[in-house]
Amino acid sequence: MSTWLFDLGNTRLKCAPLHADGGIGETVAITHDDGTEWLDALPSGGVACIASVASDARRAALFDALCARFTRLHRVRTERVLGPLRIAYDNPAHLGVDRFLSMLGQCGEGPALVVGVGTALTLDLLDGDGLHRGGRIAPSPRTMREALHARAVQLPIDGGVYAEFADDTDHALASGCEGAALALVERSLEAARSLLGVVPMLCLHGGGAAALRDRLPAHRWQPDAVLHGLARWHALRIA
Repeated sequence: MSTWLFDLGNTRLKCAPLHADGGIGETVAITHDDGTEWLDALPSGGVACIASVASDARRAALFDALCARFTRLHRVRTERVLGPLRIAYDNPAHLGVDRFLSMLGQCGEGPALVVGVGTALTLDLLDGDGLHRGGRIAPSPRTMREALHARAVQLPIDGGVYAEFADDTDHALASGCEGAALALVERSLEAARSLLGVVPMLCLHGGGAAALRDRLPAHRWQPDAVLHGLARWHALRIA
């Protein structure tokens, strides 16, 4: 009976088959909208494991569609303790399941700063024992651009090239919004070094992360971190 993993974000659905060895197959990314056409591209199988940070309506639409295609559905939620991971939040429901799963997938490989760049910029620190030391949430560079454009329509919503000191408005916007994200990551790495006594591995994921990679220190790049976390969740909870 085949198993599929589903990561429903604010703008895209990512899914991949789970292999018998615990690895994941080729990832399919589907942009979702207010219609139902995106649901037509869903796979079918035996078991579906679903993590969602999308709206209730979007999540319900996905579950309804998957009910017709799969025998069993598992909705994955944040847990206080799972395997080696212990989260810092007193109320697990307050920690997004995407952050939880991204940490779960990295847990056990030494201290790590797990950074996701999507609608939000999220940063979570793990020590070498799997203890979550807490995190930060900020707007991603894309969300910063959209917010500025919404308040001042003359400011372009995209375009521009990063520079330390830009010579036109579109470049200055790209430089400021991307620079804010870079600075937060760099400050968090330094604060983590002071807290843990070592510099943690920087683990980077998310659709907006690619634009930052060239200006960040050495890091582990795992664009499908949530799906890898889902695979580990399945191994701990279902297998």
